[in-house]
Amino acid sequence: MKFLRKASGQNKKKRSQIPFRLNFLFLIVFFLFAALIGQLVYLQIINGNQFESEATSSNNQTETKNVQRGLIYDSSGKLLVANNTTRAITYTKPLSVTSSEMYTVATNLAKYITVDTDTLTTANKIAYYLANPTNTKNVNAHIKNAESLSVSKLTKLQNKYVKEHGLVKNFTTDQKEAAYIYNKMSGAYALSTVYIKTSDVTDTEMAEVGEHMSTLAGVKVGTSSSRSYPNGESVKSVIGTVTTEKQGLPSDKINTLLAQGYSRNDSVGSSYIESQYENVLKGTKQIINVITRNNKVVKEVTQYGGSDGDSIQLTINAEFQSQVQQIVQDAVSNAASSNPYIPGGYAVVMNPKNGAIYALAGVSRDVSTGEITENALGTINQTFVMGSVVKGAMVMGALTDGVITPTNNTLLEEPIKLAGTATKASWFNKTGSANMNLTASEALEVSSNTYMMKLAMLEGGFTYTSGAALNLPTSIFSKLRQNFKQYGLGVKTGIDIPGESSGYEGTADQSHIGNALDLSFGNYDAYTTIQLAQYASTIANGGYRLQPHILKSIRATNKDGSLGAVKYEFQPNVLNVVSGTKAQWNVVKTGLWLVVHGTNQYKTGGSMESITPQISAKTGTAQTYYNNIETETLSAISYAPATDPQVVVVVAFPNITDTSSKINTEVVKQIYEAYWKTVQSSDGYS
Repeated sequence: MKFLRKASGQNKKKRSQIPFRLNFLFLIVFFLFAALIGQLVYLQIINGNQFESEATSSNNQTETKNVQRGLIYDSSGKLLVANNTTRAITYTKPLSVTSSEMYTVATNLAKYITVDTDTLTTANKIAYYLANPTNTKNVNAHIKNAESLSVSKLTKLQNKYVKEHGLVKNFTTDQKEAAYIYNKMSGAYALSTVYIKTSDVTDTEMAEVGEHMSTLAGVKVGTSSSRSYPNGESVKSVIGTVTTEKQGLPSDKINTLLAQGYSRNDSVGSSYIESQYENVLKGTKQIINVITRNNKVVKEVTQYGGSDGDSIQLTINAEFQSQVQQIVQDAVSNAASSNPYIPGGYAVVMNPKNGAIYALAGVSRDVSTGEITENALGTINQTFVMGSVVKGAMVMGALTDGVITPTNNTLLEEPIKLAGTATKASWFNKTGSANMNLTASEALEVSSNTYMMKLAMLEGGFTYTSGAALNLPTSIFSKLRQNFKQYGLGVKTGIDIPGESSGYEGTADQSHIGNALDLSFGNYDAYTTIQLAQYASTIANGGYRLQPHILKSIRATNKDGSLGAVKYEFQPNVLNVVSGTKAQWNVVKTGLWLVVHGTNQYKTGGSMESITPQISAKTGTAQTYYNNIETETLSAISYAPATDPQVVVVVAFPNITDTSSKINTEVVKQIYEAYWKTVQSSDGYS
């Protein structure tokens, strides 16, 4: 019984402890709930607006960064255009920044770097000066009712006051540099990067900026690239240029480029090859996802690492291009003493089998000063009346139209005498002393103007008799021109370089009907040198008008900068086919062979007979004028070898006054010699 009482007493003690523990637990829970309620009050009532503002002000923005531009190589794999990478100081404009904050950064940055201020304007200085709140306050104190004026009007009056009172007239060097930096910064878009300094960044400047970067919001140490030409600039005029960061986007293309995702200060191909293949060379920008809160960047995540631009390989052989350029330049320079009005010279070398351009060469000469400058692009945008080189197309047109046939094409060579017009004659038969019957091939050999004029009259339904009045419809102009255009004469060739000219057409009405005869032998309309190359290639390959092209392939770039795998290779593009039988083509090709290798005393290309492998050709002499002074354009088309054409060479030299000049045929000879030594072996050809 004692034991039971003792146990009963212990149970009673335990029961008395349970309420105490429960009360303690309830007390802890109470305090936890109180703390939670207090935190909710803090979040929702006391600071609710602030946290709501922070939550709603968070934002994701996209920042892009440029990548390395693709390289450019010649047909042999020689590097023509590279990227010269240099150290740079950059500024990425924050999402939200005040003028005064940029003023402070610019002023501080100017302590650590030196910049060129030659382009700094008074307006730039004023903008920097007014970015200082103290200066703005002082200026506003002198402007009546400044606080009530519109921003634009107040700004105008502020600028006027600063300028009139010479407040920026005596800027120190440090102030000028800070003003330059400030204007670079202020001109940037939010989250866009601009270059503050891209050249001659010293080790000290890099170290100073790096050390003080925490106080230079948005300023970074980076790199900048510009185009370089490791093997000389002989083809730079063809390749074109890339704008600098300072130049930004070309004004005539700015809206289109902005729509494509460019920034205003981006470098971009602005002319010729650099512009034509911009989409290939530019690469794909790096994309960074920028997370901001309260207008401050809190995190940057690289969304896409970017891809460097692809490289392109050209059909041009750089060494040969340089040689041809020098040949043309020397020819013009040497000819100038006896031909004072020569404005330049041009040459194109092309593959007639696929349209590849091996060389585009040209120079311009200032007639008044004699200064000679490179102008390779003159081959595609300068037009000249080319003369007799067009006669091959004239003969082929008559053959395909049926006015002559391969077996019936003999016409009398004689001066053309029409009522009411001056006599028109061939160069060797102005008096009629060399009258003779000529086949179409022989007419090409001796370059008979009479033969071509008679073909034109037959094309227009008029049979020539001496002394008769010329009776041709005006449609004869379009008929002859349509035939010429089949070969590329008088129409854009489609070469993959921007800025090509289509040529020039003379007036085509009844009052100028006599000029239709001039058109037939190349003495009326004007053509470009590249059109002559396409025309000669069409004859050489038997009727296929090929698009001339300077792009050979698009290539990946290996990590070591060398040419990578082929991504795209240009395929021959046939623009149209000139129909003709083998017999008809043989008439024309035989004539071009005879021009060089014939036996007639009046053949025009005999000076090129020594060229090996043997060539077929047609020379041209067009009557032109320079300030009422009679001159000539000397031109030539050719292809070699004559039996299996591998290459076409054409040249044009306008405003020649020396009637004994053979500048056209001599340059053709020199170009062929360079071609077979530099571009292709002549082994197997004769």
